[in-house]
Amino acid sequence: MKIIDVEQRSLEWHTARLGVPSASNFKNVVTPTGQKSKQVDSYLNRLIADVLTGSPEPHSGTDAMQRGTDLEPEARSYYELIAGPVKEIGFCIHDDGFGCSPDGVVGEEGLLEIKCPLAHTHVEYLRDGILPSIYIPQVQGQLLVLNRLWCDFLSYHPFMKPLLIRVYRDEKYIAILHQALRELVEEVRLHVEAYKL
Repeated sequence: MKIIDVEQRSLEWHTARLGVPSASNFKNVVTPTGQKSKQVDSYLNRLIADVLTGSPEPHSGTDAMQRGTDLEPEARSYYELIAGPVKEIGFCIHDDGFGCSPDGVVGEEGLLEIKCPLAHTHVEYLRDGILPSIYIPQVQGQLLVLNRLWCDFLSYHPFMKPLLIRVYRDEKYIAILHQALRELVEEVRLHVEAYKL
């Protein structure tokens, strides 16, 4: 694994991610139940286009996404109060060519994934009391990339009780995801070679 030590969301971070399948999009490769995603071809097209143009296609961030980004440092500080230090790192690339930008690494075995959803979504997460299935590919993918044993998933809202769940590696799911990501990386490479000027 290679760590590109850049600030997340910086120009250098975006550049490092060009054409690299990343954990926040692993749901577009494999579903939470381990099936091939119907979004994989669309995601493949985006990855190829990013490499060929040299820049990611713009996407309109929502107010909710910006709010989540703004609250992330507060959520990380809360986690550190109860669980200990968190080290922030940039973009991590697995030897097989896919990557992730974890919200933090914890000790030698753990990761931290932070979500700061809108109030009604946070209530949904609290009521369910489990890792929301939409984040299974991202969390398991980060465990794959960094070869860690567990990930603490924190859903944080400043006016409500937080939800903190420790998620351990699911080796069966990780094996399915790993194979699908290797195939996707190879497809990106082949198509870039075929379509570049």
